[in-house]
Amino acid sequence: MAGGQGRGGRGIARGGQGGRAAKAGSHRKGAAVGSGGQRRKALQGKGATPPAEMRPGHPAQRRAAVSAAGTRAAAKRPGGQAADERDRPRAERGTGGSAGAAGAGRSGGHSGHGGNGAHGGHGGAGAPGAYGSRRVETDELVVGRNAVVEALRAGVPATTLYIAGGLDFDERIADARRLAGRAGLAVVDIGRFELDRLCGTAPHQGLALSVPPFEYAHPDDVLAAARAAAPGLVVALDGVTDPRNLGAVVRSAAAFGASGVVVPERRAAGVTAAAWKTSAGAAARLPVARAVNLTRTLRSFAESGLFVVGLAADGEVSLDELQVATDPLVLVIGSEGKGLSRLVGECCDLRVRIPMAGQVESLNAGVATGIALSEIARRRRVAAAV
Repeated sequence: MAGGQGRGGRGIARGGQGGRAAKAGSHRKGAAVGSGGQRRKALQGKGATPPAEMRPGHPAQRRAAVSAAGTRAAAKRPGGQAADERDRPRAERGTGGSAGAAGAGRSGGHSGHGGNGAHGGHGGAGAPGAYGSRRVETDELVVGRNAVVEALRAGVPATTLYIAGGLDFDERIADARRLAGRAGLAVVDIGRFELDRLCGTAPHQGLALSVPPFEYAHPDDVLAAARAAAPGLVVALDGVTDPRNLGAVVRSAAAFGASGVVVPERRAAGVTAAAWKTSAGAAARLPVARAVNLTRTLRSFAESGLFVVGLAADGEVSLDELQVATDPLVLVIGSEGKGLSRLVGECCDLRVRIPMAGQVESLNAGVATGIALSEIARRRRVAAAV
């Protein structure tokens, strides 16, 4: 049909729309000029169209409302530290508000509850900060009979042991109650339904242990301890996400005289209950610091006189030829899968490799750290004896 199929028209052009006249033979008639005021209401203007942020129900209006609420919440934070203050570098702030500050940063508390028996606490994500979303650190729950008993035996710092009522006698439950009493923990007998609600979907088997957030040190504290040592030694982890590897690194670092361990604040393992158990209590004796920006922290350490040595499979120097082992240094360990990140690798003064025979391409972070620290400690003992 020629030229007449407009929307919904089926060959009949609507009069008065787009300036097109009604088709001949149509009984419909468009609006005429001078209609005697019959269309006066329709012709009345309603003013300028408001911006999207002011239209009720519009997505932009909802986003603006959320943003305004966040601004008001930031203004009410203790100490009056608003968002623009948090966006400034730490060195320029009046007070240190980073999550890495001593006593302020906390452990992630959200390792999976499948293999290590640790279950995330009761909190969620925090408000966005200068370096991305901040995590609200809450107590972590270690669940399951074996996991709880192992955590108590390892001396994991805990506050409360929850025991569901109506359980059949089990030696592990008796051990958990005895160990908790010896450690001075609160033992709470709780209903099965309440414990289900507390633990969520984690298979608790009637036992749950509440572990408070870990108290992280500040990287400056670790640097100060390294400078006071003769010579200083610091271990830094880049992209290590397994808390058990972190625990093994902390244990090795404490065994071979390191001044502390530095981990990134994001995309890295924190000191959870699983890390505590693997460290065999070393996490209570050795400072573990969180760095907001690991690259910037390593550069700061280098400016303070520490050699930055990265451990890499393709390192240009073999570990048994490391001449700077007797100097103050930072040993940087990457993840088993990806190794050192590009930016961290650029911060290293040199990269060393562990000489290996056979077809093994890499070692996990915990094993590699132990080997490297052992060689560094050996060289330092030899140098001290000369």
